[in-house]
Amino acid sequence: MFFPGSRYLNCLTYTVTLPDGTVVKAVQPPLPRPRPLLGYHRRQEGQRLDLIANRYLGDPLAFWQLCDSNNTLLPDSLAARALVGIPRRS
Repeated sequence: MFFPGSRYLNCLTYTVTLPDGTVVKAVQPPLPRPRPLLGYHRRQEGQRLDLIANRYLGDPLAFWQLCDSNNTLLPDSLAARALVGIPRRS
């Protein structure tokens, strides 16, 4: 269901019944696991997190590691930040 390396890959799933009776599967989001920072990247106007992740982490799908290191669950919340903390590679 999730791509290899996803933060959700090994998370618990459960089912939820919506008010209209539809049953859907949900995933419990993991808490951020910040790693020590290598430094900070000053974002340019419109610069996407996948490009920053690829530059520093070698994987555009590792954008969620930038979120974890900046103590946020949602990538869009980093859009308002001028500086993005860059985690050390594992």
